[in-house]
Amino acid sequence: MRRPIVAFASLMLALPLTLAAQSATSAAPKLDDPTIVAIFDAANSADIETAGLGAQKASDPEIRQIAKNFVHDHTQVRQMARDLAAKLHVTPTPPANDQSKADHALTMSKLEHLKGKAFDKAFLDHEIAFHQAVLDAVSSTLLPAIQNEELKAFVKSVAPAFQGHLAGAKALRARMGD
Repeated sequence: MRRPIVAFASLMLALPLTLAAQSATSAAPKLDDPTIVAIFDAANSADIETAGLGAQKASDPEIRQIAKNFVHDHTQVRQMARDLAAKLHVTPTPPANDQSKADHALTMSKLEHLKGKAFDKAFLDHEIAFHQAVLDAVSSTLLPAIQNEELKAFVKSVAPAFQGHLAGAKALRARMGD
């Protein structure tokens, strides 16, 4: 997998891990529930957009279908998270110096310029890196930092969907070969 694709998964990987590394080495602020809600919302929003592009541009019908499924699932999870945040009176607060929107825009730009099998491979590579980054960040950084038990239970409850997305993208990518 190319390094740029992995870097673009930073919505859930680089940001939380950077914050965790900073807090381990300095007095940087810790992740709090409003920041975690914002990170979670941004990750879902990013994959809705990326998967929407996959649903439109993929040359393989199975990739188009999995992309449509990702859009559907992430839209539902994002709305459930927003509803829970409202219920808990948690206002999403993105981390200071958040570069995730710029990274996502760069990912979209790169994907938009690809066609055919090159797009299909790059899209699946991105989805694999993205979902793996989400799962890694959730288990190692976000879950331990969540204070509200209802929010923590919600994040745990949606992890299997992210695992399913990862497994589906990996299976399609393996079928394609190199």
